[in-house]
Formats: sequence, structure tokens, C-alpha cells
Amino acid sequence: MKVVALISGGKDSCFNMMKCVAAGHQIVALANLRPANKDELDSYMYQTVGHQAIDLYAEAMDLPLYRRTIQGSSLDTGRDYSQTEGDEVEDLYHLLKMVQEKEDVEAVSVGAILSDYQRVRVENVCVRLGLQPLAYLWRRDQATLLSEMISCDLHALLIKVAAFGLDPEKHLGKPLADMEPYLTQLSEKYGVHVCGEGGEYETFTLDCPLFKKRLVIDAMETVIHSADAFAPVGYLHFSMMHTEDKVNRTNKCMYP
Repeated sequence: MKVVALISGGKDSCFNMMKCVAAGHQIVALANLRPANKDELDSYMYQTVGHQAIDLYAEAMDLPLYRRTIQGSSLDTGRDYSQTEGDEVEDLYHLLKMVQEKEDVEAVSVGAILSDYQRVRVENVCVRLGLQPLAYLWRRDQATLLSEMISCDLHALLIKVAAFGLDPEKHLGKPLADMEPYLTQLSEKYGVHVCGEGGEYETFTLDCPLFKKRLVIDAMETVIHSADAFAPVGYLHFSMMHTEDKVNRTNKCMYP
């Protein structure tokens, strides 16, 4: 099927694209929802940190990118979702409807792993538009999944931390591969989700086998959102970035 990929910049949305291609689907467009006039949006649905670099994904993958500014907020927060004017889910509906009108898409790549809240809402939008959601990471064992992402040459860095044991000054900007042993340790000791599904951390992907060019961050700064003594919250703000050609491209993990 021809697929539009929902991307946040995070590892999950990128790895699910890889899984779509490995399953024989074709990524024909990218789609992203961005915040208005801020880095971090208090959203139940969307990762927004790192949104400054999302435009480079179109260049990295040589695909059209469709973006929409998030106008709604979390209004219908129940177990199920019904179409609600002013809810942030409707921004997703309008974004995918715009893509559907311009591209011949049949399915949507979604990087959801554990959140029923996200799954229910994406499925609601897809049903209304007649699109098939493709969520190959859904309910995967997180330790196994994280290891697989890293072994498949997905290169991401930590762009936000918000959990006991994760320090903005120490861990922001660290490669995901370098953090895997420590994340595993935190999971064993404190029950931290190794893939960050409890909101413990977020990532930004700089390269993967799907990319024709890799992303390079030239300048960034650390922003402390909350200086809590036990679980400080901080994120990276990208101010300068570019893409560069890859010397050696691999097709690792791109086939069944």
C-alpha cells in the first residue's frame, strides 16, 4: 500500500516507517503536527520537541512533507473518542485529509507502542478517512524493540528527559545506543519504560537506513522545564541544523 508516515522526529515513528517498507509498503509522503510559538506542547497525543528540524526530513528522505499547526487541545480524554470540535485529534484529521486530497495514500504509518489513548484516536481518524493504520511496534516487548532499533542502524539522541535517574545536564544529547545499558538499568531498578512509553524520555532521529541524507545538529541549547530535585524535566532546543550526504547507505532491516 501507499503510505503517509506520521513523524514526530522520534525513534518510534522512524522505526515504524522502516517496518512498513520491510513489509512491502511504499512511503510516499510524510506528515507532522507542530506547536504554535513554543517548543514543548502539553499534549496527550503528540511529541513536539525538536519540531524545528522536522522540515529536514523531507530533504533526508526526498519525500513531500505536509505540516499543520496544532490548534486544538485535549478535550475528550475518555477511554473512547468521539469527534469533538476543538480537540487536538481533529488537527490530525485535517492534516491527513489534506494529504489524502493531494497524494494517493491508502494507509498511515503510526509509531504507537503502548498508548491506548493514542491508538484509539488515530484509529478514529483513519476510519473516518478510510485509511488503514499500520502500527508494527504495537505492544512489542520494549527491551527487545529498543535493541532491535539500535541494531538496525537507527541513530537517535535523547532530546527530552523527565524521569528519576535521568538528568538533563548529563543525558540530553546522548546517543540512544550509548544510553541503552543505563535505560535497562533504570528499568530493572525503578520500572522505567526502556522505550520511554511512560514519558520518561523522548528522542530525535538523525539517521536510519531510509534516509538518503543524514541530519546534523549544529547548535542547540538545554532548556530546563522543571528543576524538580528528584526528576528534573529538560529538553533540547535546536537552533541550527543541516543535512549532509551519506558516504555509505545500508539497507539493514529493510527487508522481511
